[in-house]
This record gives sequence, structure tokens and C-alpha cells, in this order.
Amino acid sequence: MAAARPRPESIVVVVPAHNEMDVLPACLSSIDVAAEMVDVPVRVVVVLDDCSDETAACVPDGMESIAVSGRSVGQARKAGFDHGFWDDQTWFATTDADSVVPPNWLSEQLSAAADGSDAFVGTIAVRTWPDWPPEVAAKFSAEYQPAEGHRHVHGANLGMWASVYFGVGGFALIDHDEDVDLVARLRLAGVRIRWSARAPVLTSTRRDGRATGGFADYLGGLLDTGEAS
Repeated sequence: MAAARPRPESIVVVVPAHNEMDVLPACLSSIDVAAEMVDVPVRVVVVLDDCSDETAACVPDGMESIAVSGRSVGQARKAGFDHGFWDDQTWFATTDADSVVPPNWLSEQLSAAADGSDAFVGTIAVRTWPDWPPEVAAKFSAEYQPAEGHRHVHGANLGMWASVYFGVGGFALIDHDEDVDLVARLRLAGVRIRWSARAPVLTSTRRDGRATGGFADYLGGLLDTGEAS
């Protein structure tokens, strides 16, 4: 077991959003609840990525927002973590605007950090499948293994020490799979990763996903080919 070390003294949560006025309020409300479950300050940064709707108006007082125009979820996450102050006792976390985090989302990440983990890679959960035929839900459930020690990677459920994030170069300026790319570099760097299933993030199954190569495209692949990865 890795040696214990002090828990983070602050948390920064980044939420990229491109035209998400219909779903962002639920996401931010869930982060508020998760923040109330920890005893360190939580700063939330919403990255408004080329929004043309009223997404900006959904960011409540007490949360920050910045505007970018890259139309890239990876670039938006990077901009969020590059924004503002952090130090060696800061923990970074990120999720997606169309997701809802559980109340223990941040407390589980703090627990992982206190136990010596450098990064937290969590799982997702799906509640309903309104836009997909039953076979897609069945294929996903058959292939997805939300257990401790899993090897799934989701931008909707990631966390790590800020120093570790910057130590491997942060999110790359790529259009998709920025989460997979980052975790691959964490593994190459030999950092200690908690592959946790204890705080699954509820994720949207909408077909009109905002990110090319994202979860909607993955589900579309299940429909088209019947293959999961």
C-alpha cells in the first residue's frame, strides 16, 4: 500500500460546456452537493466553449466561468485547469456538463489522495436509454465492468493532484480522447492511480453528443457494429 500523505487543501473542478443550458444546472447542483461533503474549499470553473445559447446564464454566483472558442472538449478542460491559482496542495477534478456526480464524488477522491494515490479514475453509470434501441443498452451492460480496478477512462470522472497533472503536460490540444491520452501519460509516468468504482458519475445517453469521438459516438458504434471496447 502507498504511504499516506496529507489530504489536498483545496479542490478545483472544471466543467467544459458547449451549448448545455438544458443540462448544466443539474450538473452544477450535483457538484454543489458533493462539495458540501468535503471539508476543503471547492472552486468550480465552467468553461464556456463557443456557446451560442444561454449556458453562461446557468452558472450561479459562487462559481466561475471563462469563455473559449476552440469547440474542443480537451482544449476546454485544459483552459479550465490553466485558469487561476493552484499550488502543490491543490487537487483537480473534472466532469461533463451533461453528467451528474454522486454526493461522494469528491470525498472519494480525497480519500484516494490521502491513501497515497496520485490520480483517481472513476466509472460512469447510465440510468435510462431513451434514444437507443434495447440492444445498445444490453451490449453496453455486457461489456462495461464498473468494478474496483477497472480500466475504463472517462473525462466525466477524473481527478488528480495539480502537480501530477502539470507534471505530465496536462490535457493535450486534441479534439477527442483527451482523457484517454492523459491517463495513458499518467501510467507511463508511473503515478499511482486509484481505479475506483465507488463514485460512479451518472452520464447522459443522448445521441447528439457535443464531442466527436465521445460517449455518443461510442454508443453509436455499438449500434452499428455490436462491438464494445
